[in-house]
Amino acid sequence: MRSFDTAVPVEARAICAEFQGRQVLRDVSLSVGRREIFAIIGPSGSGKTTLLRHLLGLARPRQGSAFVFGHPVAELSRHELAGLRRRIGVAFQGGALLNSLSVVQNIELPLKQHTRLDAATIRIMTHIKLELLGLLDIDALMPAQLSGGMLKRASLARAVIMDPELLFVDEPSSGLDPVNAAALDDLLVELRDSLGMTIVVITHAMETALNIADKILLLDSGEVVTVGTPTELLQSRDARVQSMLQRRPVRAGSAADDYLNRLTAGT
Repeated sequence: MRSFDTAVPVEARAICAEFQGRQVLRDVSLSVGRREIFAIIGPSGSGKTTLLRHLLGLARPRQGSAFVFGHPVAELSRHELAGLRRRIGVAFQGGALLNSLSVVQNIELPLKQHTRLDAATIRIMTHIKLELLGLLDIDALMPAQLSGGMLKRASLARAVIMDPELLFVDEPSSGLDPVNAAALDDLLVELRDSLGMTIVVITHAMETALNIADKILLLDSGEVVTVGTPTELLQSRDARVQSMLQRRPVRAGSAADDYLNRLTAGT
């Protein structure tokens, strides 16, 4: 693969995207630093999932560019993109585990598919991740037997089994009660600190973003409302930011009211 590595693991430059003739991203730019937890937050239909697809190279922008480790993902060959993705982990919203495999079999699957490691080494590496994510007692269970919180943890374990430099996490707290959601937030911070990875979190939960993120990007209707640290968002006077933080509209019947309704609806 061509060498384009920079100090910026993830970057978007003025991305515009359309879906069925409707513009869903408008000049979206962002920059994620190494070992940073970067949260992308917004209401339903704001463009979060579309932006994630562009960052992963699953969609081509109408205008603009997405870069991962300095590589322009939309311009890479299939072989180059496959090589780049070996440096990336993705934890999907629904877990995306194979129902026919046990937890441990799901987690070790990427090692079997993408490496030539022997069985003993794969067992050791898998055991380490099971222990790190608190899954040792349920390794033999099937996905259908897992609670929502355990399913999320198992998905994370599979996403980090190859020690990726970059981790994308889609809606980590979706469907979880507050206690399990907070525990998963803590786990993401622990993964960043213990494994030294960069983490991009897609979420509609402001609590998660404020608790774990170094920087937060707020999307609305495909546009960047603001980007900054949690402190900067808390101090923002923008009506849409404040309605999201306070979980109430700034004034009845305002655009912020509609924005709040979409935010609390989730993704």
